[in-house]
Amino acid sequence: MLTDIEIAQKATMKPITEIAKQIGIPEEALECYGKYKAKISFDYIEKQKTNKDGKLILVTAINPTPAGEGKTTTTVGVGQAFQKLGKNAIIALREPSLGPVFGVKGGAAGGGYSQVVPMEDINLHFTGDFHAIGAANNLLCAAVDNHLHQGNALGIHPKRILIKRVVDMNDRALRNTVIGLGGEVDGVPREDGFSITVASEIMAIFCLAEDITDLKNKLSEIVIGYNYQNQPVKVKDLHVEGALTALLKDAIKPNLVQTLENSPCLIHGGPFANIAHGCNSLIATKLALKTADYTITEAGFGADLGAEKFLDIKCRKAGLKPDCVVIVATVRALKYNGGVKKEDLKAENVAAVEKGVVNLERHIANMKKFGLKTIVAINSFDTDTDAEFSVIEECCQKYNTKCIRSEVFAKGGDGGIDLANAIIETCEGESQFHPIYDLDLSVEDKIRTVAKEIYGAKDIIITKQAEKAIAALKATGYGDLPVCMAKTQYSFSDDPTQLGAPSDFDLTVSEVRLSAGAGFIVVLTGKIMTMPGLPKAPAYEKIDVDENGNITGLF
Repeated sequence: MLTDIEIAQKATMKPITEIAKQIGIPEEALECYGKYKAKISFDYIEKQKTNKDGKLILVTAINPTPAGEGKTTTTVGVGQAFQKLGKNAIIALREPSLGPVFGVKGGAAGGGYSQVVPMEDINLHFTGDFHAIGAANNLLCAAVDNHLHQGNALGIHPKRILIKRVVDMNDRALRNTVIGLGGEVDGVPREDGFSITVASEIMAIFCLAEDITDLKNKLSEIVIGYNYQNQPVKVKDLHVEGALTALLKDAIKPNLVQTLENSPCLIHGGPFANIAHGCNSLIATKLALKTADYTITEAGFGADLGAEKFLDIKCRKAGLKPDCVVIVATVRALKYNGGVKKEDLKAENVAAVEKGVVNLERHIANMKKFGLKTIVAINSFDTDTDAEFSVIEECCQKYNTKCIRSEVFAKGGDGGIDLANAIIETCEGESQFHPIYDLDLSVEDKIRTVAKEIYGAKDIIITKQAEKAIAALKATGYGDLPVCMAKTQYSFSDDPTQLGAPSDFDLTVSEVRLSAGAGFIVVLTGKIMTMPGLPKAPAYEKIDVDENGNITGLF
């Protein structure tokens, strides 16, 4: 079979104006970036706000192997299948980060015959959204350090600055830095560090803003640190929110692209789900709901991370009610959760699937706790066997959950027809969605609820550093915000080696950070970091460009 990039390069794309026309978007509402990419104007988006919402389908997954389990591929394939069935559907995805593109996991444009294109553009610079977000974040950091250098009229405590500079790359050497060294004109020396762009608060705000005015308001509320009197200092105190918004005024418009089968896709924003909230922009999701009868979107990593935060943060803030949740499972990931090593996952091992299927069981049970109707999609590989499939299907029968084999990687939309029909049937009737916790709980009890109800933890352990941070945010009036859990994607616990469905463990809360502009509290657990590192054999070693500018090795 051809590689992903070879398949994408052979695609016959339609002009983006034609894709827009398919879903009723006129050419004058587009701001084109070449022939095959466009942003959609806010004038058009505003006019759609009175339209009735279509059905909302969330695609999530079980705890993955390091290569991922095809959640985006399934989302794209389902969108293509809906088009083959004559349904008016739009896919809403996150943009890829360069960190995993050059690291180990790969991009976020799908795979096989279920991809969004132009694949190289989407996985690299695309329309420049991430560059704009990084520039805005780093302008804010520069403004803070300039304020310190120019006399510090606000009395910002240099050791209590919360924001970090960002770069959209895995670069472990930047996790801990010292800045301001040199002479008197070179700034105030202090300890600092970098996060990856997709973990920044500005990325979270970008994806939760309703429009450009809301974006500016949220940016103005970012708490950049505390003064010597322990009072929060905000962006608006530095008078920089207007400049930040100016850098983001074009990026905040959602991007329209197409799939290999020329079905429409909105792709916008991209916070990581293990260290951020893991959902595409609210603007893109709402536009899709107002434009199509069915919106198919995804939330990063397993349902314990992306789906929980999609439901408890994004849906709560926006008043969204998903009509169906699709949990993507693979035989290989269940074998991995059953203790099989990565290099042995292709060999049949029914016993390992039987051992690892507890991971799927917990995800199904968790989604039902939110009152959601759930389907399991088995993303098929050519090494899977009927005996292994049967274990998954029997598990789903036990939970009265539909289980559909999906072949969208190999067959595109044709391989997702059964899954699409099951989704359409499941979406009938009203959604009974509700968040898993109430906002009036204490910060500790919100964390404890997620840890116990979703992760299966026995209890939580809060470090002294985290206790102080919780006390500080309560004292300044931020205790009623939802929690955004930062945790390893490989386990329900905070230990990536604890696979399957661990239960007799305590979840360690190592650090707590306030994201006042985004409207949530970031809770770091275990040894999770906001700046990933590159692997020993990074993906960039296989990427090249020939004399004609054609990229190779990009998956």
